[in-house]
Amino acid sequence: MIIAQILEACTDGASKTRIVYRCNLNFTTVNPYISLLRDRGLIAASSGPRPLFRTTESGLEIMKCLQKHHCEICKLRSQIEDALADGI
Repeated sequence: MIIAQILEACTDGASKTRIVYRCNLNFTTVNPYISLLRDRGLIAASSGPRPLFRTTESGLEIMKCLQKHHCEICKLRSQIEDALADGI
């Protein structure tokens, strides 16, 4: 879910510091994720000493898919927990 959180944090543009705080990460942890997302074309960075990262169109599509699947997993987990509570 970290990737989806980073993509969401970057939708309106975000500095690395903003990403770190919004996603509850640290700078050491966030760097490989930013590199991965940039290499895959899911975020783009503005030029300059303090770049802003923005989610690309491809990144938005991936973010929506990740969020959808996360919701489905949560529903399944709830159903499994209910079934286990009922002794099935």
